[in-house]
Amino acid sequence: MTMEAILVLAILAGVVVLFVSEKFPIDFVALLGLGALLVLGLITPEEGISGLSNPATVTVAAMFVLSAGLQKTGATAAVGRLMVRFGRNYFAALVVIMGTITVMSAFVNNTAAVAVFIPLVMIIANRRKIAASKLLIPLSYASQFGGVCTLIGTSTNLLVSSISEQAGYGAFSMFELSRMGLILFAAGVLFFLVCGRWLLPERRVSTLATTYQLGEYVTEMRVRKNSPLVGRSVLESRLGEEYDVIVLRVLRTEDAVWAPLRQILKPDHVLLVRGRIEDLMRLRDTLRLEMNVDFELRDETLQSEELRLVQTLVAPGSELIGRTLKGIDFRNHYKTLVLAIQRHGEPIRDRLNSVVLGLGDALLIQGREVEINELRGNENFIVLDEIPGTALRHKAPLVIGILVAVVGLAAFDVFPILVTSLLGCLAMVLTGCLRLDDAYGAINWQVIFLLAGILPLGIAMQKTGAADFIAERAVGMVQEIGPVAVLAVIYLMTSVMTDTMTNAAAAVLLAPIAISTAEQIGVDARPFLMAITFAASTGFSTPVGYQTNTMIYNPGGYKYTDFLRTGVPLSILFWILSVIFIPRFWSFDLVG
Repeated sequence: MTMEAILVLAILAGVVVLFVSEKFPIDFVALLGLGALLVLGLITPEEGISGLSNPATVTVAAMFVLSAGLQKTGATAAVGRLMVRFGRNYFAALVVIMGTITVMSAFVNNTAAVAVFIPLVMIIANRRKIAASKLLIPLSYASQFGGVCTLIGTSTNLLVSSISEQAGYGAFSMFELSRMGLILFAAGVLFFLVCGRWLLPERRVSTLATTYQLGEYVTEMRVRKNSPLVGRSVLESRLGEEYDVIVLRVLRTEDAVWAPLRQILKPDHVLLVRGRIEDLMRLRDTLRLEMNVDFELRDETLQSEELRLVQTLVAPGSELIGRTLKGIDFRNHYKTLVLAIQRHGEPIRDRLNSVVLGLGDALLIQGREVEINELRGNENFIVLDEIPGTALRHKAPLVIGILVAVVGLAAFDVFPILVTSLLGCLAMVLTGCLRLDDAYGAINWQVIFLLAGILPLGIAMQKTGAADFIAERAVGMVQEIGPVAVLAVIYLMTSVMTDTMTNAAAAVLLAPIAISTAEQIGVDARPFLMAITFAASTGFSTPVGYQTNTMIYNPGGYKYTDFLRTGVPLSILFWILSVIFIPRFWSFDLVG
């Protein structure tokens, strides 16, 4: 093995470790690997920027824009409203939800579709007296079923198709994946119909105050006569800056004042305050306040005729991702208060203003009805208490027509998917379905730069022989058994990597290995590439293996083990079905 191959393997190992550790954003890790390749001279500058110009990368960016058009005009929400009508009982709701999201995700970015559908599923669960935890995992998994039914279903499909074309095995056609995808969809629905009642947890949602464990943080404190607060306003007292507490309410005998920054405090005023236990105790002792030890927090305590208490999720592509509440100046920017943050089902106990927010984080927000309504229309949030609405509903048929044209022209080989998707984006802007800044804002640049950074690593693996080295050792033991055994190993490797790191990176890193393996045993690489495509696009076993799993974690009240209990058996079922049917649809033709 050459020194260049050793260096590439070292960079690959470092990238994988950083991906799994989640210490840095995935796009930054990919660009870090790209920088190392360029500095060490393992790839040329032209190869280094090839990820940005790759047709798959450009097409993925265009598909984000098309999905945004559907979401902004309410086309996806309109389909979801029909879903709400037909889910009459648990089994009907399960079939309707999974069928609807599968069809939608075959043509729309599945994270965008799930973002719209989460509130709708919560409404179905509430109306039909079904635990939301019985429906949200099927929603997430079925969105992945849809993603493997068409070429544009996920970015992974487009990536592997591009790699296949560059390697000389041809690009995938629009509906080439559909036969296998429909088999997996049918198996997935049947799996949940038969086993869902036993595998899926039944967790009834309690009050928001209980869910977020606010009782530990919100209490009443009475102002004593000798308190330094007497005669000063909350703002002048600088309680937030000096004690890291928020005064939510000032109670008096005649009325109550919410968010009382300028309220002048008097003896016997009762403050409803939120903060960490140690900060509240310090506040009590320093400012001579009396804590109400018998105080019991209920949702009603935090609400009034003017104020609402709602749960929101950080949406895909939100400007909140990677930033703190303090950095955003959340209270002044959105005119609302964040009372608590929950991540992966557990309340965050750190200082809220310093928490770096991530996709799917649940925020418990208190605000007036007018501000809450503005949050509902804000693409940075998913508000869980109502059906999403839109002001551009009359343009929904036009957006659907544009998407049909994009898919149809590509399916009949009139134009490549790259061309039709770009034309579709132009049509969205020219017809007023999206503003130009909306189109730019719709693109998930983290995904784009992830692809830009990781694709050159795949080139380096093939160029230096590192892919051949891994292929010989990773699948060499089963080569003697035959190509079906090799396919089974490649699928399993991809599935494991997808559940521990980003699916796009898993596909890009394993595709060169699959191609090298095929060349070593003298067969067509397409069956192996298909195995990678299906395995990388169906990450069921962990809440971090796929973005849609992360999004439904908090609203479903799930635990990590819930994904293991449902995801591992389903992953094994898909593995068996793929090993059986992929060779039937894409044969192992001998290559001379």
